[in-house]
Amino acid sequence: METSESQHQYVGFWPRFGASIIDTILVIMITYPLLYSIYGNEFWETDQFIMGMPDFLISWVFPIAATVLFWVYKSATPGKMALKAKVVDAKTGNAPSTQQSIIRYVGYYISLLPLGLGYFWVAFDAKKQGWHDKIAGTVIVRR
Repeated sequence: METSESQHQYVGFWPRFGASIIDTILVIMITYPLLYSIYGNEFWETDQFIMGMPDFLISWVFPIAATVLFWVYKSATPGKMALKAKVVDAKTGNAPSTQQSIIRYVGYYISLLPLGLGYFWVAFDAKKQGWHDKIAGTVIVRR
């Protein structure tokens, strides 16, 4: 079922930025204690990019998996939920598919590469889409 654009109230740059801050704080609150319990102070004192498999799983795999799963099952990460926003398919208004969610996450890196221009694009786009949204066919709307 196609939704009309008039049904959507798109969420702009600053609320989305706020949601990402909330999500980042939550991830840090979960991952840092785990990493400290495994590696102690050495984790913060080393020059190594990844300390080992536990670090890789906790610092990289967990945040990616959690984000994608939140998008698929809740249409929002906790930060977006707190701001009463959700990720939806741009054409149907339904929750994004698993494939869209994975593409959207990969799109984060594409948005980041040219000095974060893909993220700042949200401020100027009519549908408030970042490049990652355009690539995945998603929009962020008010609940």
